Amino acid sequence: MSSEIDSVTLLSRASQLIDLARKAGADAADAVVVRSRSQSVSVRLGKVEGTQSSESDDFSLRVFVGNRVASVSANPGFDLQVLAERAVAMAKVSPEDPFACLADDDKLARNYPDLDLYDPTEVSTDELRDAALAMEEAGLAVKGVSNSSGSGASSGMGGMVLVTSRGFEGSYRGSRFGRSVSVIAGEGTGMERDYDFDSRLYFADLDTPEDIGRRAGERVIKRVNPRQVPTGKNVTVILDPRVARGFVGHIAGAINGSSVARKSSFLRDKMGQQVLKSGLSITDDPLIVRGSASRPFDGEGVAGERLVMIEDGVLKHWFLSTSTGREIGLPTNGRGVRGGTTVTPSSTNLALEPGEMSPEEMIKGVKDGFYVTEVIGQGVNMITGEYSRGATGFWIENGELTFPVSEVTVASNLKDMFMRATPANDIDRSFGTASPTIAIEGMTLAGL
Repeated sequence: MSSEIDSVTLLSRASQLIDLARKAGADAADAVVVRSRSQSVSVRLGKVEGTQSSESDDFSLRVFVGNRVASVSANPGFDLQVLAERAVAMAKVSPEDPFACLADDDKLARNYPDLDLYDPTEVSTDELRDAALAMEEAGLAVKGVSNSSGSGASSGMGGMVLVTSRGFEGSYRGSRFGRSVSVIAGEGTGMERDYDFDSRLYFADLDTPEDIGRRAGERVIKRVNPRQVPTGKNVTVILDPRVARGFVGHIAGAINGSSVARKSSFLRDKMGQQVLKSGLSITDDPLIVRGSASRPFDGEGVAGERLVMIEDGVLKHWFLSTSTGREIGLPTNGRGVRGGTTVTPSSTNLALEPGEMSPEEMIKGVKDGFYVTEVIGQGVNMITGEYSRGATGFWIENGELTFPVSEVTVASNLKDMFMRATPANDIDRSFGTASPTIAIEGMTLAGL
């Protein structure tokens, strides 16, 4: 799989699109090209189940005629002039959108850093297969593991080119390598499943297949013969970092400007108010070198910067793109993301900053509680904050993890959960959304 992306050629084609759109009658326009290459191998029980390889080039043109906007997309080989004329014709008959526009000139990233997001390492399908087989073998070698749900390894790279009629031209590329395995312990109706994985921008940073497989095996055997526990209120729930990252994702969703503009966030009226416990902060930084979700500029060419979204528990910022910002009367903060032909705000490298207590100390401080390793279902209402999820994990007795637990539900309201959350100190910043272990007091547990 070739790793080359000819940014010069793509920039030239995008620039031609802009010029043709202006000649066809557009007042403003931007063009984006996303090129991607990926390959993956999946195995199960020592045999290759699938090998996939894909390559794509997606061209998108967005044009503005007054307050009217239209977007079109195409694959390579299209006629540039026909595409530009079609986009302008569509815009002229589109309804007016008072908020749609290009980013202001003073917000554009005229100079942007090299964030070291691209690893040119070529990984063959044989190497991917061998890694997948080694992961599965290591998982099956753990005593008590009875079967495999499969294992896989992947590599990919992509590039983005953006040109706007306001003079912005930019491009960057990134790579991604991944490994994952899922194994089973127990027999019949008592079977349990668990997994482990790693995903990195640089191939050399990946955990070894043997370590990933062993961790998956060790996780699943602890889940065998789970019990239910009695229903209770005011239960202290501790979220494993895997689950805690999803919890932080709920915070990100609640402070997304798009949700605020649609009035679909339960925090929409909380700017400048306390939404987390005092002392807690949520940061978002698109400029971390080798960061999992880093980018030198956003989907509109806007320069981003590190923001403390929630500082000492107080909400300070929404995630904003240009149009979303205009809708709620604020400037963009460089969080626009291209999604096909649209731009919406999103987080970058998001983190709930860690506390001072270790996870072990946090668990030791709980007399009776529930350590959650997995949540199930979609029971989160972002309009009201109501939270109810199926959960599995381990019961805590006198500060120790004891027996595995399944078929229970944890419930509360995210407003209360945010105010009762206490982070530990074990954050892993290799994820785009990073969180340490989190303890949340006062939750309801529905069991027996």
